[in-house]
Amino acid sequence: MRPARGLRHPSHPNLGQAAISHAAAGPAPTTQTRLAVCALGANEPGLIEAITRTVAECGCSVSDSRMTVLGDRFALMMLLSGSWDTIAKAENALPKLAGSRGIHLTLERAHERDHTSGAMPYAVEVVTVDQVGVVHEITEFFAHRGINIEDLYSGTYNAAHTGTPMFSMHMTIAVPQHASVAQLRGEFMDFCDQMNIDAIIEPVK
Repeated sequence: MRPARGLRHPSHPNLGQAAISHAAAGPAPTTQTRLAVCALGANEPGLIEAITRTVAECGCSVSDSRMTVLGDRFALMMLLSGSWDTIAKAENALPKLAGSRGIHLTLERAHERDHTSGAMPYAVEVVTVDQVGVVHEITEFFAHRGINIEDLYSGTYNAAHTGTPMFSMHMTIAVPQHASVAQLRGEFMDFCDQMNIDAIIEPVK
């Protein structure tokens, strides 16, 4: 892998000024409550279905989710949204389900994500020989530059012909508006050369 260098006022004559003002303002926004859910348990068929069925029965929506298998464990992260009463139902129902299915569960109220920072999303792809500390070295590189990692997943595999243990990782990072992307890319590629890492950094499409 080679590195990549209004609204119109109603005109009905019977509408008074108050009605016109109300129409121009539009409907009041619906307040959504959010709940972050993290679950860890044995990798058994039907667990995801049981969790999502409970969420649906409580009247909540799944706004975002991640799920993976780690060894013989499954890990699930979800962001639920709904009215305050549906979220309260989920906060009551999910621990009951977790207790009956041997799931370790963490629930925490969350707020809507701040989209006003103007940070630019970039994708980072990494492939290298599996080595101790590689995840830390890469994440430290971005942390020291004040760049937030918004998504990360990695895995290991054996090279097709040699059987060499290999490591791959994908990240989405948020590059601040004031940062020089060209400088960041150059520094990252120099870092990867020193670590014997093949990498690509490019805008998220």
